[in-house]
Amino acid sequence: MQHDAPAPGRPRDDRTNTHTLPRPSEGVWPGLATPPVAPVKARIAESLFRNAVRSLPVRVVFPGGERIGAGGPDSPVMRIERPAAFFARLGAHSKIGFGESYMVGDWTSTDLPGLLTPFAATLSTLVPPALQRVARRRVEARRPREEVNSLEGSRENIHRHYDLSNDLFALFLDDTMSYSAGWFADGSDDLLLAQERKIDGILDMAGVRDGMHVLEIGTGWGGLATRAARRGARVTTLTISKEQQQLAEARLAEAGVADRVQVLLRDYREARGAYDAVVSVEMVEAVGAEYWPTYFAALDRLLKPGGRVGLQAITMPHDRMVVSQDDYTWIHKYVFPGGLIPSVTSIERNLAADTTLHVAERRSLGPDYARTLGRWRERFLDRWDDVAALGFDETFRRMWEFYLGYCEAGFRVGYLDVFQMGLARR
Repeated sequence: MQHDAPAPGRPRDDRTNTHTLPRPSEGVWPGLATPPVAPVKARIAESLFRNAVRSLPVRVVFPGGERIGAGGPDSPVMRIERPAAFFARLGAHSKIGFGESYMVGDWTSTDLPGLLTPFAATLSTLVPPALQRVARRRVEARRPREEVNSLEGSRENIHRHYDLSNDLFALFLDDTMSYSAGWFADGSDDLLLAQERKIDGILDMAGVRDGMHVLEIGTGWGGLATRAARRGARVTTLTISKEQQQLAEARLAEAGVADRVQVLLRDYREARGAYDAVVSVEMVEAVGAEYWPTYFAALDRLLKPGGRVGLQAITMPHDRMVVSQDDYTWIHKYVFPGGLIPSVTSIERNLAADTTLHVAERRSLGPDYARTLGRWRERFLDRWDDVAALGFDETFRRMWEFYLGYCEAGFRVGYLDVFQMGLARR
């Protein structure tokens, strides 16, 4: 995150779950209250925006009644409340500015995921390729070196998101506190059942059964470790979030499986031993391309002969990953610093180059992730009063709503996918 915008929810006291949030008189965070002054860039951004929206199935409404877009009466509406500020942010900071404009109320929508979906579907063609290259050189921000996922950098990056507040996550996640794609089936819309099915699916791919010693890389809040222990397995699970470790241990004790699970405050690079199975759910996205060889080599190194790995990974098309892997995006700045979503191709290449493993089976849960994110967004908004009582402000509410809606749109159109993969030795 750039230094002009504070990390939301940075803890005030390590002994508590309360957080100090910026509360400026303007009602927004420092660095966002005043739009940038960039008149030429703003005019260019407005021209590009109007041209891009002209063919999209949306309706964009300006103050005074002007409407643009190809959408009909039932299409999602984007209402631009402050055009000058919106185009100034868009021109100065591109996609980061688009999200920041929503955070401060420059534009609104009554159907945010529906509005963002056609934008996501045409993300690579909305702006002509030549202008995209110019924007990457002159407008798009580059990833700050301090967010590289070294041992210390990873702890800071994880801390800025996962240590926001255990109570916050508990308000919109299901009872397993799974913060990853569910697996819906049989027409059911039950989020808890979808998460239990997802956990069982990845444990099955790793072949987890009674009597095994399982390593989990990325504890979350202990939902997978609990379910593996109930299969009769012994589990060692790694996290670099102290808040997650503390709550996971409490939840494991409450579930009656604490004697079968050890929660270690440890990075995957520091892991030792040999395990019958290794599982890692949506953790590779926080590793960074520089450390993918180390991460995949660790999976191989820690796995006993004959064992299997259960890997769940969010993915994006390989060509888009290559083009955008050095970009610094709104998601990096406000939600997941240091993150990089891999492609299936990059995973396979790293496995081939640095391990004895290969992808033996896989299943896509992309549409299920769109449904999962939709449920999280609904629950978050429905319980906003409880979230606000934890100390989070209106700017945070709009930020979190944009984050969940933005991701849901990506999975709706297939720009993002998520795979469960069973890895076995070649």
